[in-house]
Amino acid sequence: MRLTKPTLFTNIPVTCEEKDLPGDLFNQLMRDDPSTVNGAEILMLGEMLTLPQNFGNIFLGETFSSYISVHNDSNQVVKDILVKADLQTSSQRLNLSASNAAVAELKPDCCIDDVIHHEVKEIGTHILVCAVSYTTQGGEKMYFRKFFKFQVLKPLDVKTKFYNAESDLNSVTDEVFLEAQIQNITTSPMFMEKVSLEPSIMYNVAELNSVNQAGECVTTFGSRAYLQPMDTRQYLYCLKPKKEFAEKAGIIKGVTVIGKLDIVWKTNLGERGRLQTSQLQRMAPGYGDVRLSLEAIPDTVNLEEPFHITCKITNCSERTMDLVLEMCNTSSIHWCGISGRQLGKLHPSSSLCLALTLLSSVQGLQSVSGLRLTDTFLKRTYEYDDIAQVCVVSSAVKVES
Repeated sequence: MRLTKPTLFTNIPVTCEEKDLPGDLFNQLMRDDPSTVNGAEILMLGEMLTLPQNFGNIFLGETFSSYISVHNDSNQVVKDILVKADLQTSSQRLNLSASNAAVAELKPDCCIDDVIHHEVKEIGTHILVCAVSYTTQGGEKMYFRKFFKFQVLKPLDVKTKFYNAESDLNSVTDEVFLEAQIQNITTSPMFMEKVSLEPSIMYNVAELNSVNQAGECVTTFGSRAYLQPMDTRQYLYCLKPKKEFAEKAGIIKGVTVIGKLDIVWKTNLGERGRLQTSQLQRMAPGYGDVRLSLEAIPDTVNLEEPFHITCKITNCSERTMDLVLEMCNTSSIHWCGISGRQLGKLHPSSSLCLALTLLSSVQGLQSVSGLRLTDTFLKRTYEYDDIAQVCVVSSAVKVES
């Protein structure tokens, strides 16, 4: 017999109006019924609990519990009784018996009881194989088996999306945003106890599923953490590469392991389930051989007045480069300085910072473009346009710092 939590008893109310023939008879019967709620007899849901009448559904991540009883129906004493319980899945066979020791003897009308537990980790058909071996009074060895077949269903549908974002100018890392969409595909509500992301060794994670209100962290999903059947909830996480990995641009590229989701929920009367996804992977953005990023740039500048930006150049290749910087003017942005200057050799995974000066001849939101890096070893030129945008205002307008 499967051991599960009881359910609340439901009663079908039968009532009528007082002017009908039964009068108040039906209402009085419901008031006298011990399964109804006092003062709310017409509600179907009662206060009493009822034991499960069928096997029910088992979902991935829940704990399967079963009560096994071997009863001696004969009028003879049997000896050396060995009860073994195995769970057969599509990929493995698990021994769930609490003890593998044989019972010396079993008298008539007596029984051997055992309770087994197993956290279900596979979807599909499961077969509980109960095998019993014993010896009769005549010394004959007997053996029989019974099979109990059940299906393990999928409780949640989990989908993930990755978003790459350039980090703040004051930071040396790039942020990765993970959106996890979790849908309840069962037929009953779930209480979502915990949904967390366990990052890999390369990342630190920050959960973005709460807001600060009056000094308290309040979940964005409200006070009720229930997920109704077929409803979907979206969780957001921000991951940042650890400093020792972020400073080496050649390490975080290609397919990288982000981490795994840990989901804990409760159903019915507190039945607990837990799922952990496999390791989530993403394709790191490719920067080519040379990456150019901005370390500092003003938001607003004055028309026809010089302003300064700081660029960071990183060698993402596996070879040493000898770089030359060229600056090309556009119709609105003009570079101040010497174009075609040597930057020197840049070793693999190394970086250098450049302070550059520009001015704008046109008001409005202007795009910073026109940087060119040439590798003299391979005679290859890397072009960088639309690096950033600045707001250019008239010099008569006071620019707040």
